[in-house]
Amino acid sequence: MPLVLLIAGCTGTAAPPTVPTPAATTGPARPAPAATESPPETGAWDWLNYHYDPAHTGFNAATPPAGPLSIAWIRPLDGAVYGQPLAIGGLVIAATEGDSVYGLDRATGEVRWRAHVGTPVPLSSLPCGNIDPLGITGTPVYDPATKLVYAVAETTGYHHVLVGVSVTSGQVAFRRDIPTPDGQPQFDQQRAALMLAGGRVYVAFGGLDGDCGPYRGSVVGVPASGRGPLISYVVPTAREGGIWGAGGPVTGPGGTIYVAVGNGAATGGAYDDSDSVTALSPQLRRTGIFAPVTWPADNAGDLDLGSMAPALLPGRMVLAVGKRGTGYLLDGSRLGGVGGQVAQAPVCTAFGGAAVHGTVAYVPCEGGGMAAVDTADRRIRVLWRGPAPAAGSPVLGGGAVWVADWDGGVLYQLSPASGRVRHQIGLGSPLPHFASPSLSGPLVLTGTMKGVTAVSGA
Repeated sequence: MPLVLLIAGCTGTAAPPTVPTPAATTGPARPAPAATESPPETGAWDWLNYHYDPAHTGFNAATPPAGPLSIAWIRPLDGAVYGQPLAIGGLVIAATEGDSVYGLDRATGEVRWRAHVGTPVPLSSLPCGNIDPLGITGTPVYDPATKLVYAVAETTGYHHVLVGVSVTSGQVAFRRDIPTPDGQPQFDQQRAALMLAGGRVYVAFGGLDGDCGPYRGSVVGVPASGRGPLISYVVPTAREGGIWGAGGPVTGPGGTIYVAVGNGAATGGAYDDSDSVTALSPQLRRTGIFAPVTWPADNAGDLDLGSMAPALLPGRMVLAVGKRGTGYLLDGSRLGGVGGQVAQAPVCTAFGGAAVHGTVAYVPCEGGGMAAVDTADRRIRVLWRGPAPAAGSPVLGGGAVWVADWDGGVLYQLSPASGRVRHQIGLGSPLPHFASPSLSGPLVLTGTMKGVTAVSGA
């Protein structure tokens, strides 16, 4: 049956895109024999982290010029792919809620190898939540030094297991149980993207959807070898303060790690380090913090900063936007404590991870479309808003902004100057919340509720 697509360039409201009919490449995947060639060398078409690099800028300058869109391949897998796919040489790496890590052929989507690393937790066994089953949710990360992909799987018994998987063979080089620092693994969820820096994999934890139980947000640093002592930071609130946003921790100048922290227990009295942007050393010691003066009301109303990862800008500036919809421009070298922002202005209710090019941050917005936010001259100015349904986390490359509508399963290609829709295409499946595409040469790779879809976008 032919593949039917809607490819539209428009300046106004477009008709809903036709959902692609699965082509021959979408049938049941049979793993090819394990690869035996040397590990792939990293190159310009690679995408090794959430939003491309350790700063999670979401910008790949090596992407070819963007053009009309078509489906390159669709690959069903054993579960939803909540994290961004990675691209390493000729491989696409996808991790699923079925607790599997896949190596797919970048050109065809065929399965080269699969590492099944555990049994995911059914929603019926969880005290609350909204992912069923709960397996690997946070975006993995690749280390060119070890040639391993790292992912965290939730497995039966409420274990959070870090695995290092060889990209050459798909063999699991190590697995290590990570005791969550708050001692409440039943209530902890690992949704944030992993980060690699200085020979450590950093893993952040928040709570399950519904915020049940006595969890507290935390970050754990694990040696990339899989061996050696763990280091950790726990938000010093009585309860909650999750570090759960899909964008995860980000690495700034000098190795400083910035995390967005969710609402905590305090709604007055002494400040409890929740509802914040927190700066940590590579050893996970707190070195700075910012919180809005509205933190008591934010905590009481679930209107905190934890929903979007901090966006790192030139000159060590940081843009923080959360559920309240206010954007805060911060000096990353001195976050300033409560009320220490350089500037603030209304932006949008933001969830996920922003993309950054120069002084402009492309912010993922729920309702009203993503926002292009200029921070030149230490001010905050919204330049434009994207199409209203496109609430995913944007990325940049090929002279375009790429952003998804997760409910409709649509990928948009936008003009960076105006937000005008140049092209759009249906991906054949709904997408996980906060979905963000990856860019690898002419391909745009998106995790879906069924697997991975690759769009030819150049």
